[in-house]
Parts: sequence; C-alpha cells; structure tokens
Amino acid sequence: MKSSTGKFWKQPAIYILLLVTGAGAAMLGDRLTVSQFRANSGDSGQRALEPKLQLPPNTKDRASKVLPPASLSGDAGNVNFIVAAVAKVGPAVVRIDASRRVKPGNRGLSPEDFLGIEPNSGGRGGIERGTGSGFVIGADGVILTNAHVVEGADTVNVTLKDGRSFQGQVLGADKVTDVAVVKIEANNVPVVAIGNSDKLLSGEWAIAIGNPLGLDNSVTAGIISATGRSSSDVGVPDKRIGFIQTDAAINPGNSGGPLLNASGEVIGMNTAIIQGAQGLGFAIPIQAAQQVAKELISTGKVEHAYLGIEMATLTPEVKQQINSNANSSLRVAVDRGVAIVSVVPNSPAAAAGLRAGDVIQKINNQQIIQSEAVQEFVQNAKVGGLLQMEINRNGQIVNLTVKPGSLPIQKVR
Repeated sequence: MKSSTGKFWKQPAIYILLLVTGAGAAMLGDRLTVSQFRANSGDSGQRALEPKLQLPPNTKDRASKVLPPASLSGDAGNVNFIVAAVAKVGPAVVRIDASRRVKPGNRGLSPEDFLGIEPNSGGRGGIERGTGSGFVIGADGVILTNAHVVEGADTVNVTLKDGRSFQGQVLGADKVTDVAVVKIEANNVPVVAIGNSDKLLSGEWAIAIGNPLGLDNSVTAGIISATGRSSSDVGVPDKRIGFIQTDAAINPGNSGGPLLNASGEVIGMNTAIIQGAQGLGFAIPIQAAQQVAKELISTGKVEHAYLGIEMATLTPEVKQQINSNANSSLRVAVDRGVAIVSVVPNSPAAAAGLRAGDVIQKINNQQIIQSEAVQEFVQNAKVGGLLQMEINRNGQIVNLTVKPGSLPIQKVR
C-alpha cells in the first residue's frame, strides 16, 4: 500500500513537470522564431540608402530619420515579411488632398486620382478635389508624390498616419516624368528607407501602400512583373520615364505612394494603371524619381533634352509596311535601326539636317536597333550637349552632329 501510494503521487508530478517544461520550451521557441524573423527580414548584406537631396533655401539641413523597427503585435505566427515591411514604412506614407478652383466650362478631364468632384464643378465652374498618396523622404517634411496628384492645385493638405495634418507647399512638379515634391513645416517626421531600383529582377516581391479610392493606408502585395517598360508600352507616350510593372493592386488614390521590396525599402513610386486591365500597375523607379526630385528642390523645374522627331523601330515587317504605303513617299532601305517618320519644323533635329526616311543606326558609336535606345540617349543628354549620329539615307551612310534643345513646356490647364 505504501509503495502504490508513492507511485500514485509520483506519476502526476512527472506529468506536471513534463507539461511545464514543454510549455516553457514552446514559449522560448516562439520568441526565438520571431527574433530570428525580425533579424533576417531584411538584406543583411545591404544597408538602407537615404536620399541625399539638396534642401530648399528656407529649410535647415537635418539628417533623415529612418524609422526604427516597429513593435509588432498580434499573433506571432502570422507575422511575415509584408507585416514587417508595412510596420517599417507605414508611418512615413501620407495622404494628399488637393483641390483647385475651375472656371465655368473649363473643367475638362481630370487626372485619374481626382475624385469627389463637386456637382457644380462642370459647366458652372466650382471646386475639383482629389486624393492621392505620397511618402516622406526628408525628416524636415520633404515629400515625394506624383505631379498629377498636385497638378494645378490651389491647396494641398497632407495628413500623416498619426493623424497630424499640414498644409503643403509644392516645391516643384515635373509633368514630363510625373514627379513632384511637396514640403510641410514639420520636424522629425518619419522617413522611408530607399532601396535600389536599378537591380530589380522580375519575380521579386512588391508591396504597395497608399490611399486607393480614399481608403487610407491600404496594403497590397504581388511581384515585380517586369522592369524597363517604356512610356509607350504603358500608354503614356508624353512621359519621359521608364516604368516598373507590378501585379500588386494599384487603384486611383494609390498614385504617389511607395512600392516596396521585401525588406521594406522603397523601390518605386506608384503612378499608373491601365483602365480595364487587371494585374497591370506601374511605378516610377525610385532612383529616377530621386534624380528628378533633386532638380525640383534645387531649381523648381527640370530641363529635358529634345530632338523633335517621330520614330519607329524597324523590322522587316515594318519596313515592308512603310515602303508599300501608297499614301506616303517615305521609303527606307534597311531592315534594322530606327526610322525617322517625321521631323518637327524648327526643331534641333531639323537644324541638324535629319529628314523623314533617315534610319538611325548608331549614336555616339553605339549600335541602335530600338526607338527606346534613342529615347534613352536623349533623356541622358544635356540640353546643348552633342550627339553623334550615324544614319542610313537611301542606302548611303551619313554622319551628323545633333545638339539637343530644351523640351517645349506644355501649358498646364
């Protein structure tokens, strides 16, 4: 009886000890898992790069304040890299409410993000209001957004995620690249970390944050579908910028918000969608947006080199279409290169002697087979610089020197 009683009490004690030990190990394991996840959620071999922008004269040069890792609450088992990225960048994403007064009968078509137009803003005139997104790149309140979000706006209000609201000043907007810089009078504002858009690969994760259709701080995720999409590919041939394509959902109101990589670094600025399509969103690479922003902050405007030609990439099929067109006297003699379809009168191209029917085959001694390559050379050229062109004119090689001019500024309505 004595031995059985001892055994009776000994077994529950062992079971209780095992349960306590197991629970402690499980809790320790959870804490280790979360710690490891947080430690490995970014790229340990690459530091987040801060934008080094020249600040406007009326602001003080302060070091940008990168957001510290946010404390994550909720079920630790549901924490993933998207949650961590959003916690890291979310406080630096802003809502931009822009409004402008329009004259009677002068409203026209609004940009994709101008929503909530008042009923009397049509033929009788009134106020147009729209909502977009932006993100803070300077701790003293420098914000990057799309030019079409603030285009023509009389007032720009910026709301931070913490609820604070400020009136914004547009330091500059470049319609050609659709980049704008807004400044608010605030200090120690959370800022984003900047990634590298020059090294993106198709298939990488992509995370979009913004205010689509007025729904603040919405998050969508997908992948990088492609890089280097031309403006003509996207359907905005008047823009001078290449685009990142993503299937992360982007809707009106997302424009100007950040596109992030898996480490929570900004790699692009969401800017365009194709109406009626699904899974086709486009963002301006952050390196290109930063370069434009520097010029806007420094001078309030951006100069773009300009030739004044309409062109087409040649293939044997395109050559046949051109040469068989009975309604045109345009003829080309080669199968590869970039055909000049027309030349704008009194343009730099006309001054250099370029003609319709010429086929560009080399620029600065580099082979040219696509129109995008010509556009890239022009975009990277300085106004007043020189481009050496080798062209084929009716089967003869002609060398010309072209001096790009400044792109004529279109009137903003």
